[in-house]
Amino acid sequence: MTLDEIKSAESKLLLGTYDRNPLLFERGEGVYLETPDGARYLDLLSGIGVNALGYAHPAIEHAIAEQSRKLLHTSNLYYHQGQASLAARLTRITGLDRVFFANSGAEVNEAALKLARAYAGLRRSEGAPLGTKILALENSFHGRTMGAVAATWKDKYREPFAPVMPGVEFVRFNDVADLKAKFSTDVCAILLEVLQGEGGIQQLSQEFLTAARDLTRSTGALLIADEIQSGMGRTGRWCAYQHYGILPDAVTLAKPLAGGIPLGALVCSEEAARAIHAGMHGTTFGGGPLACAVAVAVIDAIESGHLLDHVTDIGTYFRNRLQQLARNHSAIVEVRGLGLMLAVELDSADLAKHVLAEMMKRRILINRTSETVLRFLPPFILEREHVDTAVSALSEILSEQPAVAAAPAGGTHHAR
Repeated sequence: MTLDEIKSAESKLLLGTYDRNPLLFERGEGVYLETPDGARYLDLLSGIGVNALGYAHPAIEHAIAEQSRKLLHTSNLYYHQGQASLAARLTRITGLDRVFFANSGAEVNEAALKLARAYAGLRRSEGAPLGTKILALENSFHGRTMGAVAATWKDKYREPFAPVMPGVEFVRFNDVADLKAKFSTDVCAILLEVLQGEGGIQQLSQEFLTAARDLTRSTGALLIADEIQSGMGRTGRWCAYQHYGILPDAVTLAKPLAGGIPLGALVCSEEAARAIHAGMHGTTFGGGPLACAVAVAVIDAIESGHLLDHVTDIGTYFRNRLQQLARNHSAIVEVRGLGLMLAVELDSADLAKHVLAEMMKRRILINRTSETVLRFLPPFILEREHVDTAVSALSEILSEQPAVAAAPAGGTHHAR
């Protein structure tokens, strides 16, 4: 089918949940996506942070082919070889103890919220004065299921489905005083992104994360780190919290975990895991043989290819090039981020939309979040030549673009 035929069919058959870009991709290789007519696009978004190893990576191809000849699904009523093997890797790289597998980031955030409520109930049965309230942060994004969306800050995600799960209160980002004022024994968990994605690539301060850790320890509440976008090596460490020297009680992982195969993981401490017993939670597809085999291959490829070091090196180069660009273009408000999770904030939503469209014309894929922020989530295998291509294109667009008045723009799309 042609692009026009697909667009026509989807308009009649699908729910209208996506405002797609007018591009049809057929295959990918390395850091490039390719259309049916052979046009190649430099992908600096990697499927919204999913394709960490790029496209057609031999380790992923081999794992899929090998596992598909053996076993695709058994359900969680029986054992298979993949879950323990993957869990051993995830507990090692996170510093935590036990794992629950699901299919997506929203699902493991949902599991984390249920874990927090269940753990609080267990502690109350043991005499601890622990309530049921969840603290989340302004500009947070934790998913689209009813629990996860309740902890997601922007009204546009919550209001169409109101009333959402009660018991969530939002704390001003990096405001320690506000955090302390809203924290009490009524709180069973603080849920946060160390590096916010949908929120515009905003990074927690050391002071704020330290305060959150100290407060939760003082009562027994859980500190939950949502590393769905920032985890699995994107910041140059396996998880963004590892830049702070702080260990949460639970961490959620997804996006790049299985290299494009749907998989999410909740990893938690032995203490928090006491609250869960057989039958309390579950999934039909989560942690299936195929997804686990691919995730093992992804982790092993990141380690054998020394990609954490590469992410740090190429991420530093990318950020330096963007900062140099900012010095030459007053429309750039700020450059921020860690590793290969980077952002350029512009002074106008209309300008951000213009730059996005012009980059696409030059066959470079990025996206826009928080209206004015250009977001870069490229594959970990990115090289300097790709960075130079992107920054040169940005410089050309910002030099040529007409004056664009600052004005609110339409909503952005973020999938999880």
